[in-house]
Amino acid sequence: MADVVPVRMSRRASVIPGFGLTFGITLAWLSLVVLIPLTTIFLRAAGLGWDGFVAVGLSPRAMAAYRLSFGAAFAAAGINAVFGLLIAWILARYDFPGKRLVDAVVDLPFALPTAVAGIALVSLYSDNGWIGSLLAPLGVKVAYTPLGVVVALVFIGLPFIVRTVQPVLADLGGDVEEAAATLGATRWQTFARVIFPAIAPALLTGFALAFARGVGEYGSVIFISGNMPYRSEIAPLLIATQLEQFDYQGATAIACVMLVASFSVLLLVNLLQAWRAKRGTR
Repeated sequence: MADVVPVRMSRRASVIPGFGLTFGITLAWLSLVVLIPLTTIFLRAAGLGWDGFVAVGLSPRAMAAYRLSFGAAFAAAGINAVFGLLIAWILARYDFPGKRLVDAVVDLPFALPTAVAGIALVSLYSDNGWIGSLLAPLGVKVAYTPLGVVVALVFIGLPFIVRTVQPVLADLGGDVEEAAATLGATRWQTFARVIFPAIAPALLTGFALAFARGVGEYGSVIFISGNMPYRSEIAPLLIATQLEQFDYQGATAIACVMLVASFSVLLLVNLLQAWRAKRGTR
């Protein structure tokens, strides 16, 4: 009987430590930075009891703030998805004088303090501002209205779309468009069937990042929104109001509702990305 030679499974050598060590460090760091602080929010809100939690976290004033925060964030992310894609296309596909300056200006909302952005937007869109004075005769009021909230969130969310889509467009290159054109595809067909499927995951990622930033934005919004309850009051401001009144449990109750809603939306976006990626591999 021939000797049986055991076959040993070979593993690829890795420069970084093994899975067990890196996974343990990942869980420990996420727990310390994310999970433990968020758990304390739920524990603090639990002190209200279910009836107290519903009375504060789902009150009419809180529901109005949720609708404005999530609705304005979704609208701003949608606007940025369109115009951010256009800006990323221009920066990735064309060379023009001042391109580096335009590229740097895109990142300005990242570096600019949000309070400064809010003051600048109020100066522009108030009734006596440069842009607001032109819109006022048309009956369009931006400052101190929900529309002003959307404008502020568009400002702070634009870089997320541009910076996630631009590298994908740069890697895609112009040869893909030339190949589609040689096969008889029109420009619209080339974009819809070749380019857009390639950039869709990045665009969806940028949309999710802009939406998440918009939901939690505070500094640039409070100056232009007017902060009127039931009309232009955002949920982060309502949390700050509860804290100023030393109602910490009420603030954590509102924070819990926002946390669950935000996580649900982001989880849905991630599931859509995974589904699209699986569909693309097929």
